[in-house]
Amino acid sequence: MSVSVLGSGAFGTALAISLAGNGPVTLWSRNADRAQQMRETRENATRLPNITLPGDINVTGDIAEALTADTLLLAVPMQKLRSALQDHAPALRGKTLVACCKGIELTSGLGPVAVIKEGVPDASVALLTGPSFADDIAHGLPTALTLACEDTELGKALQAELTTANLRLYRTTDTIGAELGGALKNVMAIGCGAAIGAGLGDSARAALMTRGFAEMQRFAAMRGARPDTLMGLSGLGDLVLTCSSELSRNYRFGLSLGLNQPFDSQTTVEGVATARAMSDIAAKEGLDMPISATVADLSHGAYSVTEAIQNLLNRPLKEE
Repeated sequence: MSVSVLGSGAFGTALAISLAGNGPVTLWSRNADRAQQMRETRENATRLPNITLPGDINVTGDIAEALTADTLLLAVPMQKLRSALQDHAPALRGKTLVACCKGIELTSGLGPVAVIKEGVPDASVALLTGPSFADDIAHGLPTALTLACEDTELGKALQAELTTANLRLYRTTDTIGAELGGALKNVMAIGCGAAIGAGLGDSARAALMTRGFAEMQRFAAMRGARPDTLMGLSGLGDLVLTCSSELSRNYRFGLSLGLNQPFDSQTTVEGVATARAMSDIAAKEGLDMPISATVADLSHGAYSVTEAIQNLLNRPLKEE
């Protein structure tokens, strides 16, 4: 089967680099000038500098060319996924679409798999998620990911097709659990970054990670996810990675809040929208999600990190 990666950000480019080890792959950029520059220099200097693009990557700015592939990896920001599908829906019919984004759509409260099913009902859908940094993948470092697909046979085929020399894929049919694990950990990463930025220490971060994971499990169970899915790569694994490294955009955004420093507005921070969506849904369902609600308010300047921590510490005492 032929493969195209739609989206030439850092993660999309890294996936294309890894997949090129299996054979030819197309990498599409919505910016035609950037696509031409990448073709000429064999480098994505804007998003993934100092890494050479293999010869088996065909970089294009022509969406029609990219859409000729059988399997399309959608490496676009979560909040732009629906519009990307709407722009090209007729050409996506009958294709295998693999979401490579993490988050909850703010307007609908849906994850990427559900958004794709709504936008292209007759497509085959899967999700690729888990603890991964683009730089690691692009440098050929070993990375394990979750491939979530409700269709077991399709999942097996994609697992074989997308596994590479440095990407090991584990399969699950629980798409809800996989997409929620990847989405909700971004919220906790913002909180952990804020705690470290404010000088609250590693013990505070450990507490936020642990109690945040409890919130992730409650929310996922309410949405119908299997409990064991959150204990895997797409939940606990991704949580550990993004809450402990400055390579995580969500963690860096939290750091900037804790340090009271500006943050690059051009950098996508999926956890901000996800925190709002998660908190709104939890409130409607009567679900206790104090860390998520605090991160949502903190991200939008409702109060300072010090006030946020005090609010959490002053909550009534309870059993674990």
